[in-house]
Amino acid sequence: MEQVQDLVLNPLKPYLIPITHNLPGPINDLAINLLGERCHSALLLDLDFASHPECVSLAISKALGIVIITAASVVKVPQIIKLVKSQSSEGLSFTSYLLETASFVISLAYNMRNGFPFSTYGETALIAIQDVVISVLILVYSKKSAQAGAFLAAFGSAVYALMVSDTIVSDAQMTSLQAGAGALSIASKLPQILTIYSQGGTGQLSAFAVFNYLFGSLSRIYTTIQEVDDKLILYGFIAGFALNVVLAAQVIYYWNSPTTAGHAKELGKKGKSGLQGVGQKGSAAKATEEANRLSPGKANATARPSSSSGRRRG
Repeated sequence: MEQVQDLVLNPLKPYLIPITHNLPGPINDLAINLLGERCHSALLLDLDFASHPECVSLAISKALGIVIITAASVVKVPQIIKLVKSQSSEGLSFTSYLLETASFVISLAYNMRNGFPFSTYGETALIAIQDVVISVLILVYSKKSAQAGAFLAAFGSAVYALMVSDTIVSDAQMTSLQAGAGALSIASKLPQILTIYSQGGTGQLSAFAVFNYLFGSLSRIYTTIQEVDDKLILYGFIAGFALNVVLAAQVIYYWNSPTTAGHAKELGKKGKSGLQGVGQKGSAAKATEEANRLSPGKANATARPSSSSGRRRG
């Protein structure tokens, strides 16, 4: 950091300081809210990075948090688009999305109650909403509209109990739920991993969402270490990252997979029906040949009216 300070920042100070001292009010206020007065003054006003490495780490953490939240706003939009276009939920596990939604709702409520910085958990709200949309689409395309309605009702009740009401769930219970949310986050990945393995392909699973999750969970480990002193949250991100690595590896492994289990069954049925058709035609041909061999006169008699009829029409 000292080399960067000496070689890059110090020579540029005469040009950068007039800019950083005259930032627009909203941007300056945002920087103060994110970094605090001391780090804002050290990094933006004085451009002194070498003497304040803790402020540099905080700034990196805040920047990663903003990037993660921004990416989270669209992370599962490609998955939603694939579902709507295909009208099929093949390759997707509803159980996986159900568990992940429950985990995110609990984590969101826990972070809000503890007053942690929004930059360390804001994406959970955005991803939870997208998870709800995907879960409903999976149920609808699986011809389970009634279950989709029940799922929405359960989601609304959970949000009210954990985030709106202050009396239904106590702080002690909230801590216990957060411990369980880490287990739910881990469990949410397992059904999807097993679904991909059993079907031999990723189906309608979005590779963009998988890799975005992978890098997001890795970044969250860093931001949690820097800004949140809570082992429950940290261990949950570490475990989630490990399973996201498995999902990403499956996406790479099955990238050129020509079919999934469902499509294979469909091909099998078509092939079977085609073979049956060939067999039926073969049986009919054999029966005709056998009849001609045993009664050649009858066969010729059958053929004559047809040809004479043809001559009369001519």
